[in-house]
Parts: sequence; structure tokens; C-alpha cells
Amino acid sequence: MTDDSLLARALVEEATKKSGLVWVRSDGPARALWHVWHEGAAYVVGGGPGEQPLPSGLADGAVAEVTVRSKDKGGRVVAWTAVVSEPAPGSEEWRAAVDELKGKRLNAPDAQTMPERWARECRVLRLTPREAVTDLPTGSLAAVPLPTPATTRDPVPAALPKLLRRRRAR
Repeated sequence: MTDDSLLARALVEEATKKSGLVWVRSDGPARALWHVWHEGAAYVVGGGPGEQPLPSGLADGAVAEVTVRSKDKGGRVVAWTAVVSEPAPGSEEWRAAVDELKGKRLNAPDAQTMPERWARECRVLRLTPREAVTDLPTGSLAAVPLPTPATTRDPVPAALPKLLRRRRAR
């Protein structure tokens, strides 16, 4: 390994460890995923009820693009390509990854039985870095938001500011 590849690998590892979210893209649009860094790879869990949705195309042996953002500023730090693998539920690798993921899972309704639920209903994926992409784009990478059933509130009625002013005057 050259010094440049060692530095790139160190950048990928440190940035990914410190980031709360990574953006992962395979076939479709990128998705923000919470993760843990464990034994040289990023692990994510999702795809089941109550868990984060996984991007399409993340299958065993697939290649994904991972973009790491700064935890402080939210800007891109590094992007890297990953080989996706799915450890078998219950295997030693799967249990070690789930132990790490379990500690990072916030607001879990079933903290004690979460590993069993993940084995039944979810997928745990290992994203192993293949190469770092250090050339950052010069233009905007803004994308159209993904469709969602969530909605915002209706526009403020035109008469509301007058009513609020009257109430303050009293």
C-alpha cells in the first residue's frame, strides 16, 4: 500500500467513525443512514418495521457510494465506494455488529428484544471501504426530496396577523 492509500483509508475511517450519518446510494437516490464503525467497516441496520429504510440495490456483493458528512457543519468530508455484504443473522460477525448497533439505536421501543426482532424482520449490512474518492464536486449536488406521506401545515390564514395584533393590544 502506498502512503496515499493509507492516508485515504485513515480519512475514511476517522470521518465515518465521527459522523452521525452517512449518505448511501446504490441503484436509486441516496439515503441518510445512522451507522456504527466496527472492525474496518460501517454497519447499518434497517429495512424492517420501525427502522430506517435502506436504499434500493443494497444486496450482498453490490457496490454502494458512501458520502460522509461533518457532524458539526453537515458538509461533505469524504466519499468512498463500499462493497456491501450481509452477515447471516446469528453468526459471530452479525452478533458483534448488532452489539455495537444496539448501543447507538436511539428511542428503541423494545431495547431488550431488539436483536431478535432485527434477526427476524430487518437487515444488517456491512459496508466495507473499497476506495476513497477524494475529488469533491465543484457544483451543487442538491437533489429533489424523496416522496413522503408527511405533510406540512396549511398556509397561515390571511386574517391571523390582524387577530394577533388585536390580542396583543388588549
